Amino acid sequence: MSSYKGHTLFALILALLFSFNPLIIALTVIGANIPDFDHKVRVENAYKMIILGLLVFISLYILKLPYYLGLIIVFLGVTFYFSEHRSFTHSIPGILILTSAVSLILIWAWELLINVTVLPNNYLIAILIALLSFLFLNKRLLPIFIPLFFISVVVLQTFEISYVQIVLALFLGIFSHSVLDATTPAGVKLFAPISQNDYHKNFAMVSIFVLIVLAVFVRAPMLFSLFENYVRI
Repeated sequence: MSSYKGHTLFALILALLFSFNPLIIALTVIGANIPDFDHKVRVENAYKMIILGLLVFISLYILKLPYYLGLIIVFLGVTFYFSEHRSFTHSIPGILILTSAVSLILIWAWELLINVTVLPNNYLIAILIALLSFLFLNKRLLPIFIPLFFISVVVLQTFEISYVQIVLALFLGIFSHSVLDATTPAGVKLFAPISQNDYHKNFAMVSIFVLIVLAVFVRAPMLFSLFENYVRI
């Protein structure tokens, strides 16, 4: 299985453990594909991200709108450009920075569009998540991801997501990427650039166990409700 397929499937499974909200699931899947932008074969994507950020910055500056959105996009592109593969962007500091940067891009874009568009607020976040997928997902995934995403959103009528959920979903996806990479012989440098030590399967197994335990706690009210209904029957 190719790298992007493996990371996408693993993130999808983890997301479903925590939530059935399609917005949260989509962000987790997108997050799982973000760290590999440090790969040298994707250096053109880093250039495109920097150029996009500059265009957004200039446009918002001219329109006298909050231009820091463009600066964050530039920062993200520069981060990928200077990162070695499976180093900083796969480390704990890198995971936190990537989560913060992408979360800010999404949240600030959402707040900006709320003030300048007539589109219903409920639909805006779904549209922005779809646009985010075009930025980070493999082109082969998009024809599958986009239809499934919008169909699930419309069918389930789920348009609500909080800022905290955006951050947690992206963190889960980005973190899941490092967890899965730790199962490979090369491992990951969890504390780069401070330390160049590689972490392998032990880290991955412990992380998966902790995530499963956390998922059980998150789902505890639902599990209790199901148990209560079963006892009544």
